[in-house]
Amino acid sequence: MRRFRPPRIKLPIDPYIAALLGTVLLATLLPARGAAATTMDGLSTAAVALLFFLYGARLSTREVVEGLRHWRLHLTVLGCTFVIFPLLGLAARGLVPYVLTPELHTGLLFLCVAPSTIQSSIAYTSMARGNVAAAICAGSFSSLVGIVLTPLLAALLLGGSGGGFSLDSLLSVLLRLLAPFLAGQLLQRWVGGFLTRHKRVLGRVDRGSILFVVYTAFSAGVVRGVWHQIGPWRLLALLGVEAVLLGLMLTLTSQGTRWLGFDREDRVAITFAGSKKSLASGLPMATVLFGAQASLAVLPLMLFHQLQLMVGAVLAKRYERQLAATVRDAPAVAPRAAADAAVP
Repeated sequence: MRRFRPPRIKLPIDPYIAALLGTVLLATLLPARGAAATTMDGLSTAAVALLFFLYGARLSTREVVEGLRHWRLHLTVLGCTFVIFPLLGLAARGLVPYVLTPELHTGLLFLCVAPSTIQSSIAYTSMARGNVAAAICAGSFSSLVGIVLTPLLAALLLGGSGGGFSLDSLLSVLLRLLAPFLAGQLLQRWVGGFLTRHKRVLGRVDRGSILFVVYTAFSAGVVRGVWHQIGPWRLLALLGVEAVLLGLMLTLTSQGTRWLGFDREDRVAITFAGSKKSLASGLPMATVLFGAQASLAVLPLMLFHQLQLMVGAVLAKRYERQLAATVRDAPAVAPRAAADAAVP
C-alpha cells in the first residue's frame, strides 16, 4: 500500500528573502542595545570587510579582461545600471511627499545606483537560452565597477538630500569597500582555487554575514524609532513604485537592445543583467554608506530583489517557450535565424 505523501508547496517568496524578513522581525522584537549594539556594530564592519574580500578573491581577473572584448554589451548594461536607473530614481523625487517619504525615496535612489546582480542574471539568462557567458561577464564587471561608482553616485545624488551620506565620508567608504576587495584580488591567485572548491560553504558564510549586517542595521533603526516613520500604505506605495520601475527597465532593455542591433542571445543577457540590482553587494554597501540610517535605506532594495526574482522567473520561462515555438514553427529556417526572430 502506497504511503500518502502531501504535495510539496512551493513558496512564492525566495527562501533567502524569507530569512531576511525574519531577521528584520527579530531586530524589531529584540534589537541590540547599549554595549551589545556597539559590539554588533564592530562585528558588522568586519563582516562587510570579509564579504568584499571574498568578492575580490573569487572574481577571476582574467575572465573579466577576456569578457571585456564584448564592449558594446557591457557598456549597454553599465548604461542601464548606472545611468538610466539613477535618472528614473531622480524622477521619482516628484512622488515625495505624496507617495513616498523622503527617507523611502533616499532608499529608492540608493537602489537605483546599486550594481547589477550576478547569480540571478546568469540563472535566468540560462533558462531563457541567452548568452550566459555575457551575463557572467556583465554581472561581474558591474559589481567591480559598482564598488567605486556606487559610492560616487551616492555622494553626488544623496550628498545634499539629507539622506545621511555626505561627500566627507566618501574616502572612508571607498577604503572600507575597496581595500578588502583589492586585497582579495591580490590573493586570488593563491586562494581562488580553495574558494571555488568550497563554494557551497562560503555561500553560507556570505548569506550569514549579510543576515548579521541586516540585523545590526535594523536594530539601530528600531532603537531610533524607524517603524514609527512609515505606515503600511507607504510600504504598499513603495512596492507599486518599484513594480513600475522594474517594468520600465525591462521594457527599455528588451526594446532598446533590439534597436541597437543585438542578437537574441545578447538581448536576453542585457535584459536580465540591465534590469536587476544586487542584494549581496547593495546591503553591505548601504550599511557603510548610511550607518545608523541604513535600515530604511535597504528596505527598497530588499523589496525590489524579491520582485525581480518573481518577475524574472516568469519572463525567463516565457522567453524559453517563445524560442521553442519559433524554432518548431520554422523548420526550414536556419536555427540561428529562427532564434534571432524570437522575442525578446
